[in-house]
Amino acid sequence: MSIWHREISLEEIKQYEKGTMVEYLGIEVIELGDNFVKATMPVDYRTHQPMGILHGGASVVLAETAASLGAQLVVGKEFRCVGLDINANHIRAVKSGIVTATATPFHLGKSTQVWQIKIENENNQLICISRLTVSVLKIPSQE
Repeated sequence: MSIWHREISLEEIKQYEKGTMVEYLGIEVIELGDNFVKATMPVDYRTHQPMGILHGGASVVLAETAASLGAQLVVGKEFRCVGLDINANHIRAVKSGIVTATATPFHLGKSTQVWQIKIENENNQLICISRLTVSVLKIPSQE
């Protein structure tokens, strides 16, 4: 059974992310499962740090992108999810290729959500493990 409050196509997601850091870094949401979001990011000049490997901050952007999308899809349109805390443990260096993040929820509460994000390389080796906590906020009515 799906956890999503509403359905959204991958094409709608692409349109929503136009002109953002997500588009600039080449992040693409590739799959919405019943209880996960999967996104990819190239490891190239946009995502390298000066030593020529994947920048930890780029991994965090990928992690937060996948989990934030999931968090927002769990709630209704009258709510917004905003990040409270994110952490990341960088396990393995990557010089090139594609990394894939898979975000799954630990906790889906009325006021907070906690998501786990695993980032793996093309050989399914763990690159980074991250956790995002979001606050669920009611959007004030526009009356």
